Amino acid sequence: MIELPVISPDETRKRKPDWLRVKLPVGPEYAKVRRLVDNYKLHTICESGNCPNMGECWGAGTATFMILGNVCTRSCTFCAVATGRPTEYDMDEPKRVAEAIKLMGVKHAVITSVNRDELKDRGAEVWYQTVIETKKSSPETTIETLIPDTKGNWDALYRMIEGKQEVVSHNMETVGRLYRMVRPQAKYERSLEQIRRIREAGMRTKTGIMLGIGETKEEVFKAMDDLAANGLMILTLGQYLQPTKMHLEVAEFIHPDTFEMYKEEGLKRGLKYVESGPLVRSSYHAERHVNVPL
Repeated sequence: MIELPVISPDETRKRKPDWLRVKLPVGPEYAKVRRLVDNYKLHTICESGNCPNMGECWGAGTATFMILGNVCTRSCTFCAVATGRPTEYDMDEPKRVAEAIKLMGVKHAVITSVNRDELKDRGAEVWYQTVIETKKSSPETTIETLIPDTKGNWDALYRMIEGKQEVVSHNMETVGRLYRMVRPQAKYERSLEQIRRIREAGMRTKTGIMLGIGETKEEVFKAMDDLAANGLMILTLGQYLQPTKMHLEVAEFIHPDTFEMYKEEGLKRGLKYVESGPLVRSSYHAERHVNVPL
């Protein structure tokens, strides 16, 4: 068996390894997207989540839009999005997002949101209308929606996916043992059920998991098996990066060779597509995922 290199926890506190370095966002296409986001008062997870790929994606004229405001009702220990009591609920937002996507000329749009647990429908109607308006104004554009946990409100889930977007993603974020620490208001089995219901509705299913939080290889393999058994098609694996000192610390930096091993294992275990690498995030190279056969 080949021994794969791993950076020790002590070394993680010294500096990030070279493979986690990214370029600063620059260029005319980045500036164009920046102006559109500002002018249309749009929220993007690229900014709110401090995504390391923002320069690359925006430089290519794409972005992941975040609807339903930028304040989340959850208090996950890994996420840089603000937590609190949201006040924003704008039924005109779907049209503004759709218009911005049209002006940007994107071929594939990713739409996500904060959790809106205080809303009876979890924000499902805004979700539905955003997909419908985008398809109306940009019929050639394919859409992925990265939807939150509906806390078992399956009527809300079905409304969120009723617009027939090409890919429906719901991120697990971590392995089962670490759920209470990483996602204290979520449940591992409930997220698996949500993915299963999405697949049973005939949609492409996708999820993302962060590595380097303290999980073991065996736990990652178990998560892959659980996901495959519940109809998952597309898996993304990336390195967790601590957004602030107030958030969960990085346990270790995972070597790129280990990410490649996980990709091979995921495919062996029945997943149809695995995107795996230190800088991979759930919407990275998302345009490729619409080609996964149903």
